[in-house]
Amino acid sequence: MAGHIEIERGFAENCAGKELKMFVKSKSLIIIFFISIFFISCDGGKMAEQKVQYDFLNDVSASSWEKLSKKKIYFGHQSVGFNIIEGLKDLMKENPQIKLNIVETNNLDNFNKGIFAHSRVGKNVDPKSKIEEFAKFTEQGIGENADIAFFKFCYVDVRSETDSQKVFDDYRQSMSNLTKKYPKTTFIHITVPLRIVQTGPKAWIKKIIGRPAGGYDDNIKRSEFNELLIKEYDGKETIYDLAKIESTRPDGTRETFSKDGKTYYAIVPDYTYDGGHLNETGRKKAAEQLLILLTSLATQ
Repeated sequence: MAGHIEIERGFAENCAGKELKMFVKSKSLIIIFFISIFFISCDGGKMAEQKVQYDFLNDVSASSWEKLSKKKIYFGHQSVGFNIIEGLKDLMKENPQIKLNIVETNNLDNFNKGIFAHSRVGKNVDPKSKIEEFAKFTEQGIGENADIAFFKFCYVDVRSETDSQKVFDDYRQSMSNLTKKYPKTTFIHITVPLRIVQTGPKAWIKKIIGRPAGGYDDNIKRSEFNELLIKEYDGKETIYDLAKIESTRPDGTRETFSKDGKTYYAIVPDYTYDGGHLNETGRKKAAEQLLILLTSLATQ
């Protein structure tokens, strides 16, 4: 009987040992699998990116800066707009040839000489309010007095639950009406700014289990709107592609992520202090490209 017990005990221990070895082996295989996927997703199969090239302030002539200083410009915005305004002021300190009369106002009394006027427009999270208030300011006199006018949405205006097509349809209809009513004013169309997306181990694990990383769905909706805007106006009217500027690194490559086989864009982390608003580096980069665009319009 005792021998029988010992045989059973030895058999059980042998089985347990085999199960333990199989468990350890399985876990090792799982770890190797995930590590392999990680390196493949990070490096494997990555195609060469087409780099983006921008002009520089030094490319602008003194006469172009002089012409820009005489233009009457209006810019409607919220917080990221204030970041860009600060970027303009930064660049003016570094480049004394840039002489903009930057004033926070939408009062027509100030439009009797060259001015870069700007003010808040609409409410955040309510894109229609921004469309309507910009139209109201334009119809109250800016349209008759400004050489150039534009407004921008904020990233909070377009999120995962937003109907991008509906927002764009409202925008397109309003801008079409303003363009027809005020043909002497050049209206600039601006893409919706972006936010950062989640990266690192947590984002990787979410990708493996089929869940979107933080920020993916919001930026995808912004990309949908931006694609509609570019498709509508590219080659026809002036576009300030803020989203493209925000997502382009100093070396010309883009900050990207992918979902369902499609590539989307996010703001370069080094350009923001909180995931969306522009830090000094980001605001100067955005302001520089806005200035170059404005000088090209001023010299036409």
